[in-house]
Amino acid sequence: MNKMESPSVYFSELFDVSEEVLEDYGAFNISLFADLPLFVDPFLLFHSCKQEYRQLHNMIIDYLRFLKAKSETGDISQNLIQALYCFGEVKQNWLGFCEHGNVGRGLGLDFANALNRNLVHVFSNFGKERITRSSHLEKLCLIKSGIGRDMISDFTTNLIKEYLLQYTEKFAQNYISSSLRKKIAVNRVKFDRDLERWMPGSYELPIHNNDFVILTPKDILTKDETWINHNDMINKFMEIPDAIPNAQLREQVNNYFYKVLSQKRKPTIEDQQNAVNATLKKFPRLVDYYIKMKEDTGDDAVQDSNLKVIHSNQLYVKQYRELMRLLRKYSNFYEIPGNTKEEARQKIEFLKDVIENKGGHKIFYVGGEPIRRENDAHILYRLTWHKTISDVSREVDNGRGSADFKISRCAIDKTLVEFKLASNTQLRRNLQRQVEIYKKASDAQAALKVIIYFSEDEQQHVAEILSDLNLQTDPNIFLIDARADNKPSASKA
Repeated sequence: MNKMESPSVYFSELFDVSEEVLEDYGAFNISLFADLPLFVDPFLLFHSCKQEYRQLHNMIIDYLRFLKAKSETGDISQNLIQALYCFGEVKQNWLGFCEHGNVGRGLGLDFANALNRNLVHVFSNFGKERITRSSHLEKLCLIKSGIGRDMISDFTTNLIKEYLLQYTEKFAQNYISSSLRKKIAVNRVKFDRDLERWMPGSYELPIHNNDFVILTPKDILTKDETWINHNDMINKFMEIPDAIPNAQLREQVNNYFYKVLSQKRKPTIEDQQNAVNATLKKFPRLVDYYIKMKEDTGDDAVQDSNLKVIHSNQLYVKQYRELMRLLRKYSNFYEIPGNTKEEARQKIEFLKDVIENKGGHKIFYVGGEPIRRENDAHILYRLTWHKTISDVSREVDNGRGSADFKISRCAIDKTLVEFKLASNTQLRRNLQRQVEIYKKASDAQAALKVIIYFSEDEQQHVAEILSDLNLQTDPNIFLIDARADNKPSASKA
């Protein structure tokens, strides 16, 4: 590797294809080092102008109808639930909620049993809706059930896996060297209705680190939430009754909602949300009216998701890759010896120097505005650990919460890193005791705290907190100045 080059972590680099070719093909340029927080949204299949996507959506609904028929028998064994309702995460697409590597939880028995219950008891009319133009997989997560965006995306990906494998195989055969691809047998690719079982398939696919890679079309991806989601339904609840043509039902819904809410003298936001959930359970048809509202504004879903994917490509591919190039250029960043505390400390100091003095702060800005999302900051920090000999874990569950990062090499060499934004409302509490709690619970030998600020007000806010807590000179606390208004111009940097 040339000293000025960044490590290869993106698909285009690892398989020696131009970004333009990948762009023209319509695939997202994934990182093969860490999952990116993008999700497959089944609504984009439903609303697409592409017939092949609409057929995929119909196939998903047909499979759910099949599962509903099984659930309605009332005598379905756990073995059968595991065979038909459970799915592993399709980790080879390198998308989703996992920020360290690409090994997620998958769709286990909790998901399967929730799906089994909802198909029978909550949405008994699934597959026979009269209000909406179609059935929707997302409907199953609208009433609290433990089914969220990552699970909806994973389920959708599993059900359209055959299409994604064929999509990737076609690209590989046309653009990737034969030395970088291989014929692979893949499990659970296509469902056989006659045999009532998932069948394997064989495909010629890109190979990286002894595993195959799956490409995903950008036009079925979104960031944050799927178009149809529980939080959106709660926020738009007051609009739903207005969409009901039946005046008597409208009155019943409004009366029930305010009756539930009136039980609280001074209703909080949580009380209002609970009243909404109770009303939705009492009148499940409201869910269909909400979905119809989303169907009627489907063009907005396409535009919204397209902008989010463009933003994600700019941030997670172009700007993060530039950061890695800067880190390589100005230091031996990827070749750090020592124990985990020293390695973590030096990485933070290198990162701080690049952001504050080498133009690296631009990584955090899109359209001139700073990115104030801690998940994005976590992904950024995780990328700086490329090629380390240490084990880097995210969101370590130690029974008392979870730490942002745990760096370890052996039982006696562990370091925790908390990576926070100055705008975090829990910053004072975090600085007071949270990291130390994690440190004791996980037997780590050291704990480092990193805080990023984007404005003078945020800088002063952090300084006041540190002063109040007598932590101004704590060597384990690092402040990173990502302000854009106090940096030298490009010609002087």
